[in-house]
Amino acid sequence: MKVVALVSGGKDSCYAAMKCVAYGHELVALANLKPVSNVDEADSYMYQTVGHEVIEAYSKCLGVPLVRLETKAKLANSDMAYEPTPGDEVEDLYQLLSIVKSQYPEVQAVSSGAVLSNYQRLRVENVCSRLGLTSFGYLWKRDQQALLREMIDQQVNAILIKVAAIGLDPNRHLKQSIKAMEPHLILLEKKYGVSVCGEGGEFETLVLDCPLFKQRIGGWFLPQIFSVHRKVA
Repeated sequence: MKVVALVSGGKDSCYAAMKCVAYGHELVALANLKPVSNVDEADSYMYQTVGHEVIEAYSKCLGVPLVRLETKAKLANSDMAYEPTPGDEVEDLYQLLSIVKSQYPEVQAVSSGAVLSNYQRLRVENVCSRLGLTSFGYLWKRDQQALLREMIDQQVNAILIKVAAIGLDPNRHLKQSIKAMEPHLILLEKKYGVSVCGEGGEFETLVLDCPLFKQRIGGWFLPQIFSVHRKVA
Protein backbone atom coordinates (compact mmCIF):
# COMPACT_ATOMS: atom_id res chain seq x y z
CA MET A 1 0.00 0.00 0.00
CA LYS A 2 1.03 3.61 -0.50
CA VAL A 3 1.64 5.23 2.89
CA VAL A 4 1.90 8.69 4.39
CA ALA A 5 4.00 8.67 7.56
CA LEU A 6 3.09 10.91 10.46
CA VAL A 7 6.47 12.18 11.61
CA SER A 8 7.53 14.22 14.62
CA GLY A 9 11.28 13.85 14.27
CA GLY A 10 11.32 11.31 17.08
CA LYS A 11 12.45 7.69 17.06
CA ASP A 12 8.99 6.07 17.20
CA SER A 13 7.47 7.73 14.14
CA CYS A 14 10.69 7.18 12.21
CA TYR A 15 10.93 3.50 13.10
CA ALA A 16 7.24 2.98 12.33
CA ALA A 17 7.93 4.29 8.82
CA MET A 18 10.88 1.92 8.56
CA LYS A 19 8.62 -1.00 9.50
CA CYS A 20 6.13 0.00 6.81
CA VAL A 21 8.85 -0.16 4.18
CA ALA A 22 10.16 -3.44 5.62
CA TYR A 23 6.68 -4.95 5.22
CA GLY A 24 6.60 -3.98 1.56
CA HIS A 25 4.61 -0.75 1.65
CA GLU A 26 5.66 2.36 -0.27
CA LEU A 27 6.35 5.60 1.57
CA VAL A 28 5.02 8.39 -0.66
CA ALA A 29 4.65 11.36 1.71
CA LEU A 30 5.32 12.70 5.20
CA ALA A 31 2.85 14.64 7.34
CA ASN A 32 3.57 16.79 10.37
CA LEU A 33 1.69 19.10 12.72
CA LYS A 34 3.78 22.01 13.96
CA PRO A 35 3.09 24.58 16.68
CA VAL A 36 1.69 27.95 15.68
CA SER A 37 4.11 30.78 14.97
CA ASN A 38 6.02 32.14 17.98
CA VAL A 39 5.36 28.94 19.97
CA ASP A 40 8.42 26.74 20.47
CA GLU A 41 6.64 23.66 21.82
CA ALA A 42 2.91 22.98 21.87
CA ASP A 43 1.36 21.54 25.04
CA SER A 44 -0.21 18.61 23.23
CA TYR A 45 -1.71 15.33 24.38
CA MET A 46 -1.22 13.93 20.88
CA TYR A 47 1.87 15.26 19.16
CA GLN A 48 5.58 15.74 19.80
CA THR A 49 6.50 19.23 18.67
CA VAL A 50 9.85 19.71 20.41
CA GLY A 51 12.46 19.65 17.67
CA HIS A 52 9.98 20.74 15.01
CA GLU A 53 12.62 23.09 13.59
CA VAL A 54 14.29 20.21 11.75
CA ILE A 55 11.24 18.53 10.19
CA GLU A 56 11.68 20.26 6.84
CA ALA A 57 15.02 18.47 6.46
CA TYR A 58 13.35 15.05 6.77
CA SER A 59 11.70 15.43 3.39
CA LYS A 60 15.11 15.88 1.76
CA CYS A 61 16.68 13.06 3.77
CA LEU A 62 13.90 10.61 2.90
CA GLY A 63 13.33 11.82 -0.64
CA VAL A 64 9.56 12.17 -0.24
CA PRO A 65 7.36 15.28 -0.02
CA LEU A 66 6.26 16.78 3.29
CA VAL A 67 2.87 18.28 4.15
CA ARG A 68 2.74 20.46 7.28
CA LEU A 69 -0.05 22.24 9.12
CA GLU A 70 -0.12 24.32 12.28
CA THR A 71 -1.88 23.05 15.39
CA LYS A 72 -2.96 25.07 18.39
CA ALA A 73 -2.89 21.79 20.36
CA LYS A 74 -6.25 22.50 21.98
CA LEU A 75 -8.02 19.78 23.95
CA ALA A 76 -11.80 19.87 23.55
CA ASN A 77 -12.63 16.17 23.97
CA SER A 78 -10.70 13.97 26.39
CA ASP A 79 -13.03 10.97 26.17
CA MET A 80 -11.19 7.78 25.31
CA ALA A 81 -13.79 6.96 22.63
CA TYR A 82 -13.24 10.08 20.55
CA GLU A 83 -16.00 11.64 18.48
CA PRO A 84 -15.31 14.55 16.11
CA THR A 85 -15.20 17.73 18.18
CA PRO A 86 -14.74 21.21 16.72
CA GLY A 87 -11.65 22.92 18.09
CA ASP A 88 -9.93 19.73 19.27
CA GLU A 89 -6.36 19.09 18.13
CA VAL A 90 -7.48 15.81 16.57
CA GLU A 91 -9.39 17.85 13.99
CA ASP A 92 -6.07 19.44 13.02
CA LEU A 93 -4.87 15.93 12.16
CA TYR A 94 -8.05 15.35 10.16
CA GLN A 95 -7.42 18.55 8.21
CA LEU A 96 -3.76 17.64 7.66
CA LEU A 97 -4.54 14.19 6.28
CA SER A 98 -7.37 15.63 4.19
CA ILE A 99 -4.80 17.87 2.53
CA VAL A 100 -2.51 14.88 2.02
CA LYS A 101 -5.33 12.95 0.32
CA SER A 102 -6.10 15.92 -1.90
CA GLN A 103 -2.48 16.38 -2.96
CA TYR A 104 -1.59 12.68 -3.10
CA PRO A 105 -4.79 10.75 -3.89
CA GLU A 106 -2.82 7.54 -4.24
CA VAL A 107 -2.26 7.43 -0.45
CA GLN A 108 -4.05 4.46 1.11
CA ALA A 109 -2.65 4.21 4.62
CA VAL A 110 -1.18 6.19 7.51
CA SER A 111 1.83 5.19 9.60
CA SER A 112 2.08 6.33 13.22
CA GLY A 113 4.47 5.55 16.04
CA ALA A 114 2.03 4.85 18.87
CA VAL A 115 3.48 2.28 21.27
CA LEU A 116 1.43 2.37 24.46
CA SER A 117 -1.14 5.19 24.37
CA ASN A 118 -4.68 4.08 23.54
CA TYR A 119 -5.60 7.77 23.64
CA GLN A 120 -3.33 8.48 20.68
CA ARG A 121 -3.98 5.25 18.80
CA LEU A 122 -7.76 5.54 18.90
CA ARG A 123 -7.66 9.12 17.69
CA VAL A 124 -5.43 8.30 14.76
CA GLU A 125 -7.72 5.38 13.90
CA ASN A 126 -10.76 7.67 14.15
CA VAL A 127 -9.29 10.12 11.66
CA CYS A 128 -8.19 7.35 9.31
CA SER A 129 -11.64 5.76 9.38
CA ARG A 130 -13.30 9.07 8.50
CA LEU A 131 -10.96 9.52 5.55
CA GLY A 132 -11.10 5.95 4.27
CA LEU A 133 -7.46 5.27 5.15
CA THR A 134 -5.86 2.26 6.83
CA SER A 135 -4.00 2.92 10.08
CA PHE A 136 -0.65 1.15 10.42
CA GLY A 137 0.65 0.94 13.99
CA TYR A 138 3.50 -1.54 13.75
CA LEU A 139 4.96 -0.56 17.13
CA TRP A 140 1.73 -0.98 19.06
CA LYS A 141 2.07 -2.88 22.35
CA ARG A 142 5.63 -3.96 21.63
CA ASP A 143 7.77 -4.81 24.65
CA GLN A 144 9.59 -1.55 25.22
CA GLN A 145 13.02 -2.92 26.09
CA ALA A 146 12.92 -5.19 23.04
CA LEU A 147 11.67 -2.33 20.86
CA LEU A 148 14.40 0.06 21.96
CA ARG A 149 17.07 -2.59 21.38
CA GLU A 150 15.59 -3.34 17.94
CA MET A 151 15.73 0.34 16.98
CA ILE A 152 19.37 0.47 18.00
CA ASP A 153 20.17 -2.75 16.14
CA GLN A 154 18.41 -1.39 13.04
CA GLN A 155 20.69 1.68 13.06
CA VAL A 156 18.21 4.31 14.24
CA ASN A 157 20.56 7.06 15.39
CA ALA A 158 18.45 9.20 17.72
CA ILE A 159 19.45 11.59 20.49
CA LEU A 160 17.58 12.90 23.52
CA ILE A 161 16.44 16.50 23.05
CA LYS A 162 14.20 16.83 26.11
CA VAL A 163 14.12 15.08 29.49
CA ALA A 164 11.41 15.26 32.14
CA ALA A 165 11.74 12.33 34.56
CA ILE A 166 13.48 11.31 37.74
CA GLY A 167 16.99 10.12 37.00
CA LEU A 168 17.28 12.09 33.76
CA ASP A 169 19.48 15.18 34.01
CA PRO A 170 19.54 17.72 31.15
CA ASN A 171 23.17 18.53 31.92
CA ARG A 172 24.21 14.90 31.50
CA HIS A 173 21.70 13.28 29.20
CA LEU A 174 20.63 15.77 26.54
CA LYS A 175 22.28 15.04 23.18
CA GLN A 176 23.05 11.47 24.29
CA SER A 177 22.12 8.74 21.81
CA ILE A 178 19.51 6.11 22.61
CA LYS A 179 22.29 3.54 22.26
CA ALA A 180 24.37 5.26 24.94
CA MET A 181 21.29 5.79 27.14
CA GLU A 182 19.89 2.26 26.89
CA PRO A 183 21.52 0.82 30.06
CA HIS A 184 20.55 3.88 32.10
CA LEU A 185 16.96 3.82 30.86
CA ILE A 186 16.63 0.14 31.75
CA LEU A 187 17.98 0.93 35.22
CA LEU A 188 15.46 3.75 35.65
CA GLU A 189 12.66 1.44 34.59
CA LYS A 190 13.65 -1.05 37.29
CA LYS A 191 14.11 1.61 39.99
CA TYR A 192 11.31 4.06 39.24
CA GLY A 193 9.09 2.57 36.56
CA VAL A 194 10.33 5.01 33.92
CA SER A 195 9.23 4.05 30.42
CA VAL A 196 12.27 2.82 28.49
CA CYS A 197 10.81 4.29 25.30
CA GLY A 198 9.65 7.52 26.93
CA GLU A 199 5.97 6.68 26.52
CA GLY A 200 5.05 8.67 29.62
CA GLY A 201 6.72 11.82 28.34
CA GLU A 202 9.92 11.06 30.25
CA PHE A 203 12.01 12.15 27.27
CA GLU A 204 11.78 13.12 23.62
CA THR A 205 14.17 12.20 20.84
CA LEU A 206 15.32 13.41 17.45
CA VAL A 207 16.50 11.05 14.71
CA LEU A 208 19.73 12.12 13.02
CA ASP A 209 20.08 9.12 10.74
CA CYS A 210 18.44 5.81 9.84
CA PRO A 211 18.56 3.34 6.94
CA LEU A 212 15.78 5.18 5.09
CA PHE A 213 17.75 8.43 5.00
CA LYS A 214 19.59 9.30 1.82
CA GLN A 215 21.72 11.69 3.84
CA ARG A 216 22.32 12.29 7.52
CA ILE A 217 20.78 15.21 9.41
CA GLY A 218 23.58 17.67 10.09
CA GLY A 219 24.30 19.20 13.47
CA TRP A 220 23.73 22.79 12.41
CA PHE A 221 20.29 22.91 14.07
CA LEU A 222 21.25 21.54 17.48
CA PRO A 223 22.31 24.83 19.11
CA GLN A 224 18.96 26.34 18.08
CA ILE A 225 16.94 23.43 19.47
CA PHE A 226 18.78 23.25 22.76
CA SER A 227 18.79 27.00 23.34
CA VAL A 228 15.01 26.95 22.96
CA HIS A 229 14.16 23.78 24.87
CA ARG A 230 16.82 23.44 27.53
CA LYS A 231 14.79 25.55 29.95
CA VAL A 232 11.90 23.05 29.82
CA ALA A 233 14.01 19.92 29.93
